[in-house]
Amino acid sequence: MCGRYHLSRKKELIADRFGVEPEDDWVPRYNLAPAQDILVIRQRPDEPKRFVSRMRWGLIPYWAKDASIGNKLINARAETVATKPAFRDSLKRRRCLVPTDGFYEWVRSGKTKTPYCFTMADDSVFAFAGIWDSWRSPEGKIIETCSIITTEANSLCADIHDRMPVILPYDAYDQWLDPGFENPEEICDLLKPFDPALMKRYEVSSRVNLVKNDDPACAEALVREGARGS
Repeated sequence: MCGRYHLSRKKELIADRFGVEPEDDWVPRYNLAPAQDILVIRQRPDEPKRFVSRMRWGLIPYWAKDASIGNKLINARAETVATKPAFRDSLKRRRCLVPTDGFYEWVRSGKTKTPYCFTMADDSVFAFAGIWDSWRSPEGKIIETCSIITTEANSLCADIHDRMPVILPYDAYDQWLDPGFENPEEICDLLKPFDPALMKRYEVSSRVNLVKNDDPACAEALVREGARGS
């Protein structure tokens, strides 16, 4: 699964990477969690122009009776995203990019959870494959929400977790966002484990375990005693 990640770059760098105008109020985040507002990149339906916006992480299907379903739909499995009622329409018509520069997974040993951070080998900004929907509350408020698609883990992630977020190659962004790209089989061909040779991982502090902690220390490589100076 993907349940925590960071987007710690300045808004101008993110905007340049994805070809959009900067999100004015965005500040670097180091411990993004479900139910929070996150940045997404979409394409306008009437022209090939991208734009950035915020959405709540945890997809609420347009037909849902209440918002609580979003707590269970933070991720969509690549193997079933084209057939599950909560996701299939969004996969065909409402796809987005979720910018990031790293995500977290945990190794569990008894009561201990050891967190690891996964990034690109060159520390560049990248993007998860996302889907979104728009839901109207009983009070009439429109809420836009999203889910991050996951797939089987690559060799870098597999001993930590059996799932990983779908990381889209840079040259697939246009196709993923294209509203005219609607064939489910062709769309799902993009939902593959990312090349592990282009990634790296490192252990981080347990500080990231608490959602309230959101600062650079969450994403810094952990240096254990005895390893300093080596």
